[in-house]
Amino acid sequence: MYKISFMQEKAVVAMRKIRKAFPGVLALQDVDFTLRKGEIHALMGENGAGKSTLIKVLTGVYPKDFGQIYIDGTDKAATIKSPQEAQALGISPVYQEITLCPNLTVAENMFIGRGAYRFVNWGAMRKKAKDILDNLGIPARPAQQLANCSLAVQQMVAIARAIDMDCKALILDEPTSSLDDHEVAKLFTLMRGLKDRGVGIVFVTHFLEQVYEVCDRITVLRNGALIGEYDSNNLPRVELVSKMMGKELGDLSKIDRRETGLDFEGEPVYEAKGISSAAGVRPFNFQIRQGEVNGFTGLLGSGRSESVRAIFGADRITGGIVRVNGRKVKISKPIDAMKNGIGYLPEDRKNDGIIADLSVRDNIILALQVMKGFFRPFAKAQAQAFADEYIKALNIKTASADTPIKSLSGGNQQKVVLARWLLTHPMYLILDEPTRGIDIAVKVEIQKLVLKLAEEGMSITFISSELEEMLRTCSRLIVMRDRHVVGELKGDDMTQDKIMHTIAGGAAENG
Repeated sequence: MYKISFMQEKAVVAMRKIRKAFPGVLALQDVDFTLRKGEIHALMGENGAGKSTLIKVLTGVYPKDFGQIYIDGTDKAATIKSPQEAQALGISPVYQEITLCPNLTVAENMFIGRGAYRFVNWGAMRKKAKDILDNLGIPARPAQQLANCSLAVQQMVAIARAIDMDCKALILDEPTSSLDDHEVAKLFTLMRGLKDRGVGIVFVTHFLEQVYEVCDRITVLRNGALIGEYDSNNLPRVELVSKMMGKELGDLSKIDRRETGLDFEGEPVYEAKGISSAAGVRPFNFQIRQGEVNGFTGLLGSGRSESVRAIFGADRITGGIVRVNGRKVKISKPIDAMKNGIGYLPEDRKNDGIIADLSVRDNIILALQVMKGFFRPFAKAQAQAFADEYIKALNIKTASADTPIKSLSGGNQQKVVLARWLLTHPMYLILDEPTRGIDIAVKVEIQKLVLKLAEEGMSITFISSELEEMLRTCSRLIVMRDRHVVGELKGDDMTQDKIMHTIAGGAAENG
């Protein structure tokens, strides 16, 4: 039996020799992980490294095959067979995909599952919820339906629920992926306050800057194995990336920034004048020429995603004129855009991108099948040929084309959705957060692919929450605030300072 010393760093959680296998995959190979009292500890690794599996073993979602888990520095191994048992031990997870109930109120979501529902003191519950929300600075009302809150506020309500349940170990799985800079700062203030009170925090993120801003230590996993545990101050960023990938890799800035002084000639392949939508996008003008990569940027809720949804017809267009290759067209629904050579990779991969229970092959051919018509299905051999071509071209890691897409890592799911649109050979491709929540290696692959497609003549609109990524990839940026276009930047004006100044002080265009 593997033994642990009682004095081992007074660990809130100590996981030793954890092993977990799935059919054909050894997901965790004798992994050790230690979370100390009053620290923020980053759990890092590429997609498929084993981070999620380790967290699910700790929280009782998956049974471990071997190993021990010790809580609060004791030398007696804990048995965690369910999330409820983990919660009783003070282990509270907040996952990237919000698991609250949108049809219930904020207060009900914060206290659901605690006590008999029919004996709830509703007034007391709402008062306590208000105290917690006010204390954390969360802009939500206890009686407000959660569905009416922004995604960012829903995320913070989930965190508020977790930390109110007497947690000793708070697990945050990509908590900042839907938050703007102001909300990230607020969350970090909250995390530091919890740290000062002795709470141990596991922080899972793909944002390297955030790791070095807030974390005390870093544990790196790769291919299910422990690579090492490090003090943040003693691990340079380039070394962290190298350890995650298993090979030498410089900073992401090694991707050559696209020449931003280019003047794209010729008629626009897509042009909109005064376009607005039912999602609240104010009338704006927009155009893109062949081979151009441009982007919409702005804070969370600025309207960048809503703008491209209007371009694609995913939201109802309420005004404006659209021309494709100089010809006036009507795009009132996505199929209209698709028939005019426009593709769209949506922001929400889980709900709007993949069809989880379908195979990789069926997900790849989906858009082309829609254009052809479902009553004229592709022969299986042809569908297989399409899938094989793009699995190879995009280096999609899957056992076969028959594998359900839900079994793939997030980065490989994103590649499948990208393959779906490339198969339609669009002249204009919209990519909304194509690198969110995926590992560094796949980020690099997608950025390079975007530039390669542009060099081959495809027009691309690229949206990312990471300004550095936008600056490396785009030759022109449309800046938004409050669903208005407030500026357009190119050339020497494309800097982080200029973007933030434009967001803060630009005057709205187009009314």
